[in-house]
Amino acid sequence: MNAFIFVSVLILIACVLMILVVLVQNSKGGGLASNFSSSNQYMGVRKTADFLEKFTWGLAVALLVLCLISTVVIPRGTSKEGSADTELRQNIDQNSQPVQDFQNAPKEEK
Repeated sequence: MNAFIFVSVLILIACVLMILVVLVQNSKGGGLASNFSSSNQYMGVRKTADFLEKFTWGLAVALLVLCLISTVVIPRGTSKEGSADTELRQNIDQNSQPVQDFQNAPKEEK
């Protein structure tokens, strides 16, 4: 159960990061990359756009891998003897009574 919660939190973090990175990008060269338009910057416009694209692909792959891992660590519903589900089923079986004369319509009183 703890592994499933841990993987679920990692999936949520990857989703939020992917949303933020995609919102920062602009398909026409704007976004965060347009702020670094000075030619004397170490990371120019093209390098920033390349970094954001590679980071987006990395997050997409990480999200895919985490989703595949989550299918492995999903807690399975193994019912143990004496669990609440079993007790409820036994109680229903013991207290259920067949319905008598259910095909006759109720009598109308005048």
